[in-house]
Amino acid sequence: MIRTIPFANTGIRFSDKGTGTAVVLLHGYLESLEIWNSFADILEERFRIICPDLPGHGKSGIIGEVHSMEKLAESVLAVIDHCGIDKCFIAGHSMGGYSGLAFMELYPGRLQGICLFHSHPFPDTRQTMQNRCREIVLVKQGRKELISKINIPKAFAPQNADLFKSELGKAKEIAISTPDEGIIACLNGMMARPSREALLAETKIPVMLIAGKHDNYIPFEDIAKKIRLPEGARFVTLENSGHIGFLEEPEKAANEISNFIVSNS
Repeated sequence: MIRTIPFANTGIRFSDKGTGTAVVLLHGYLESLEIWNSFADILEERFRIICPDLPGHGKSGIIGEVHSMEKLAESVLAVIDHCGIDKCFIAGHSMGGYSGLAFMELYPGRLQGICLFHSHPFPDTRQTMQNRCREIVLVKQGRKELISKINIPKAFAPQNADLFKSELGKAKEIAISTPDEGIIACLNGMMARPSREALLAETKIPVMLIAGKHDNYIPFEDIAKKIRLPEGARFVTLENSGHIGFLEEPEKAANEISNFIVSNS
């Protein structure tokens, strides 16, 4: 079931299917709830799966010139409140992980566990900020198709580009359909986000991190060396994935997430 609820003078769209423990899947930058379709189908056999369109993406509204990760987290809270969910697990892909960490900081009592899916707690580097600023310029010039043309293939491991042509094409369509103002607002929000390294390292909430061995956006060796996870956290490596493992290795990723949820429910 897909519906839209009021939020911040606009609307938030989300899907809700399955029964059992609530799991919220948060998409990344230039994505929408549809990016999860096939992955959610696997998980809904065991869990209740909620997939929101984060503000500025998909068919959710735009709430300002800067979509802070805290504001995205607030939209997630509005969705689970509407669904009558007291506590949930969150699995956040890339930008979805950033907003998931903001949710953990703001509403820890509503979270059973968090999975950072090709994501991390670090703020943007200077180089990343420069790249985001260039993308803002391209969007304002009416050239967001160029961003999609470059960013989406780069999300897949090099050896997977030909194997997942259909998935890559659908991801491009979602990216191109993202509203210009929403792209800019989320880029501004990601650049403004603080470090949540200490929050993650010290949390008592169950944590899992899924990393792709061939991730072009978050180099595997960098994340493996830099990340500080709390005691008992799981670090999962997808050996044949880049930055979008729920499409590249869906069965393994779904199995890891399922085991994480069951062991912490």
